[in-house]
Amino acid sequence: MPETPHILVESLTVGAFANNCYIVHSGEGSECLLIDASAPASAMIGRVRELGLRPTRILLTHAHIDHILGLAALRGAFPGVPVALHAAEHAWLDDPVLNLSAAMGEPFTADAAEETLGDGQVIEFGGERIRVMHTPGHSPGGVTFVIDCIDTAIVGDTLFANSIGRFDFPTSDGPTLMASIRERLYTLPDRTRVLPGHGPETTIAREKRSNPYVRA
Repeated sequence: MPETPHILVESLTVGAFANNCYIVHSGEGSECLLIDASAPASAMIGRVRELGLRPTRILLTHAHIDHILGLAALRGAFPGVPVALHAAEHAWLDDPVLNLSAAMGEPFTADAAEETLGDGQVIEFGGERIRVMHTPGHSPGGVTFVIDCIDTAIVGDTLFANSIGRFDFPTSDGPTLMASIRERLYTLPDRTRVLPGHGPETTIAREKRSNPYVRA
């Protein structure tokens, strides 16, 4: 009889943009992964400390301002923890135009990421495997973190409940976004939970059936 996976995903909704940030942990060991770094980061920092966890990586689904504004606070709270994102957006951390903070009137930069994420990469965690799936369109370096053992995909701003990510930004591309959803996310099992960067969770089955922008 196969063992039950020991991976838990906690969601915290923070900031003016109501971003969903995620803490991935095993429920047994002390290590955890932090996914996305919205501000204020105090809720995530507090929850990590409340659970007695030790972050080993900060993983970014993409580098738009609302997903990186809390990086300095997280790095300050957890010194030495590496930040990882797709190669296509490494330069965005230090470029207010690309990360969209300049367009909002408050240019923001962050220190460089220490690690690079690539399509098909496997992150070993808690005795399980987390797959990195490149899902560009909303941004060129957007990624999804697929946790197959618990049928869960953390999708950033690629797919939402009954909606999809914006593609009217200068570095966005609508056809690429549609292809990422249809050819990549929609190939996941129907039962897969979809945990987005904003709004409520959904499932692959529900979006394939009723998403008004991209149906299977």
